[in-house]
Parts: sequence; structure tokens; C-alpha cells
Amino acid sequence: MKALRQFLKCAVASGLFFVGIVVFCTSSAAFAADAVRLDDLFDQLSQADPNEAGRIEQDIVVEMSRSGSDAMDLLLERGRAATQAGDFSSAIGHLTALVDHAPEFPEAYNARATAYFMAGLYGPALKDIGTVLTREPRHFGALSGLAVILEETGDEAVALEVLYKIREIHPQMEGLSARIAALELALGGTAL
Repeated sequence: MKALRQFLKCAVASGLFFVGIVVFCTSSAAFAADAVRLDDLFDQLSQADPNEAGRIEQDIVVEMSRSGSDAMDLLLERGRAATQAGDFSSAIGHLTALVDHAPEFPEAYNARATAYFMAGLYGPALKDIGTVLTREPRHFGALSGLAVILEETGDEAVALEVLYKIREIHPQMEGLSARIAALELALGGTAL
């Protein structure tokens, strides 16, 4: 646990999770999301009211899930289904095959990070989250997962910083305000 905490602190301090340069590979057939459309959706999301935020969030998820290959989409679907069914070994297998065949596809890493997390494998989950955020720093799902891991490993202060980052990207994210208030309170601040 100490090694994981040290890794997290070093990774965050070195900027692994908050990179300023986006390596956003939209020209690759392995990642077919439309960068212009994503930029527009993220702009809309940051200004959305609670009624429209959910729809925009879903549009972003759909756009980021486009690999550009039916075979890769099938691996993603199978990996996600196995994760939902609690078959983490199969999920990790499908998603590792996806990562191997489509290494520029951020959602492959995000889905595998989720499967790793659910299997209790925080180290590999953090590595995949780092890859996702290097390629798409606005990925609020990956950021949310990072905040959960940080909180569970006792680094509430950094988890709160991550939640603040999510608030900049997706202020209407379901449950975000409550998560921020709880951490602020736990850290001795005043809940908003």
C-alpha cells in the first residue's frame, strides 16, 4: 500500500495525470472519434444545465467509444459486458487484446482500467488511466476513477484536486457536488 501511495504521489507530481499536451490520435484508423465534434461536445458540457448535461455526456461517451473498426468495437463490447457480469478475467483478456490491436484508442485503456479496478488491481488500473489522460485529458470517466482510487488509498487531498478538475470539464456530473462536499468536509474544510 505504501508503494502504491508513493507511485500515486510521484505520478501526480510529475504531471502524469494532468498533462498539458494532448496526444489525440484522430487520424489513425484505430481511433475514429471526431476531434472537432468532441471539442464542441466538451464545450457544450462545460456550460450545460442539469437537464441537457446527461445527453451531452452520453454523446461524448458514444463518440469516444468509436474505434473505427467493427472487430475492435466487438472486443470493447465484450470486455464491457464481461466487466458488468463480474467476469474480470475475461474482461481483462478481451480488453488487453483490444489494447494490443488498437493501441491509439483511449477508450480501450479506459475500459481495461475499469476492469482492473473492479478486480482490485489498482496498479494496472492507474497505468491505464494515465494512458487515457495522456491521450484525452478531459476524459471525466477516467478522472473519476482516478479520484476513487486516490480516495481509497488515503490521498483525499489529491482526490479532491481531481474532482475539482472534473468540475471544470463536467460541472453537472451526477454525484460530483456531493463527492466534493464530502471530501472538503473530511479534509477539514467547509462543505459547499
